Amino acid sequence: MSMEQRPLGRTGADVSVVGLGTWQLGADWGDVDDDAAAAVLDAALDAGVTLLDTADVYGDGRSEQRIRQALAARPQRPFVATKAGRRADPFEAAQYTPENLRAWVDRSRRNLGVDTLDLVQLHCPPPATYEDDRVYDTLDALVADGAVAAYGVSVETVAEGLRALQRPGVQSLQVILNVLRRKPLEELLPAAARAQVGVLARVPLASGLLTGKYDETTTFAADDHRNYNRNGEAFDVGETFSGVPFEVGLAAAREVAEIAGDAPTAAFALRWVIDQPGVTSVIPGARTVEQVRGNVAAAALPPLTATQLADLERVYDERVRAHVHDRW
Repeated sequence: MSMEQRPLGRTGADVSVVGLGTWQLGADWGDVDDDAAAAVLDAALDAGVTLLDTADVYGDGRSEQRIRQALAARPQRPFVATKAGRRADPFEAAQYTPENLRAWVDRSRRNLGVDTLDLVQLHCPPPATYEDDRVYDTLDALVADGAVAAYGVSVETVAEGLRALQRPGVQSLQVILNVLRRKPLEELLPAAARAQVGVLARVPLASGLLTGKYDETTTFAADDHRNYNRNGEAFDVGETFSGVPFEVGLAAAREVAEIAGDAPTAAFALRWVIDQPGVTSVIPGARTVEQVRGNVAAAALPPLTATQLADLERVYDERVRAHVHDRW
């Protein structure tokens, strides 16, 4: 199947407007066994997904290794974006040495079974790394050596994204963007477009809130971050439900479902992201083949109407803005 493809910044690569995030194929979303992971990857690739997003810390490399296994039998290889930096122990800027960066990249190359990584993203790095020339000099050297084809930065905040764009070698930005997290629309997406930097939108369904399938009685497994990171106990709380308090998010998601009308809520929410100027690809995760198909359906939906867009903005302003806008 074919899907709309967009150029990923200046990398020379074209990627599908709906990609697949693979955090859940490594860890932190409850158990996903080998067969289920393989089925998800196969379903995404068969549906025309040409962008997979992973990281070296998802299951301590398990996500990368599962991707290598899934691609081994395929004649055409998708674009695989990975991330580096969260293996730092302790997690601080001083750990981002040339030696460590090279070691992390080499490990991902082994996990993915490639000589050259398509894209390495600094994985929500400590704030001081943005001003550290040595980090970017090392990334430039890795490109020159052929260990990576391109590099980018995955950020938590708009301010970090704007700092990353000051680095001429940065080819991509990854940022949380969804109908409940709209701040990147104001400055970051226009700045990335001017710099010809690709944008990958993560957490586009607010950790599943925007599927419309949760209610006040929904529970999550002990090893699911939607249980253990509700208040940012393990990592930035913005990564869990986009930082929106669960009950607030449920109420907002019900309104989004009404605005979506006959369209499935998840696909409708993803279509909103795809249509934001400057976005290259949206990268929802999926734990089942059914979820993959639901996400991919967004690529075939028509753009939202002016009325729908205005209604979504009203939901954000009335319910969500006060909780998230000034934090990220």
